[in-house]
Amino acid sequence: MNLSFATPLLHDSITPVFFILAEEFHDIAPPVDYSLIPPWLVFVAVFVALSVLGLIVWLIARRRKPAPPPRLPREIALEELERISGEMERVSPYQFSIRVSDILRRYVTQQYGVPATRQTSIEFLSTVAEASPFSQEETSLMEDFLNRCDLIKFARYEATMLDSKLLLDEAIRFVKGAQLATV
Repeated sequence: MNLSFATPLLHDSITPVFFILAEEFHDIAPPVDYSLIPPWLVFVAVFVALSVLGLIVWLIARRRKPAPPPRLPREIALEELERISGEMERVSPYQFSIRVSDILRRYVTQQYGVPATRQTSIEFLSTVAEASPFSQEETSLMEDFLNRCDLIKFARYEATMLDSKLLLDEAIRFVKGAQLATV
């Protein structure tokens, strides 16, 4: 049997079968979207949820840091007196006495509630004598300090650098609660 004749016959009879079978197969269909929510809405919802979560974490982290405690009037006064001690050589004794006096009067007002910033030295000392929040040593130290300041400020006493240093030392001792200075 000659195969060359059989092959074309076989080929001609198989070809229409392939076309018939090929017509039954369809092209691949696109994916079917079963989601009821559009994809952009999912992205927006995830973004909002992550933003809210980040905000909550940030608020909790910020809340955990305790606020620093308020500074005490004593600390503030000592810091100001320390700062002004560096200005002693550059400022006249008159200006220096005013600054030291203001610092000490602010301290007394804030620490003890005595209106020292609005009173003259005599008014302040008489108020302290009536109902004193100070010990006898503190009252004496304050009286000595105010008398020295008044001499420099109002009597125009020719103060020196030594007088300024003594005023500063008395103010620091008063704020720290120490004893009267010896001259």
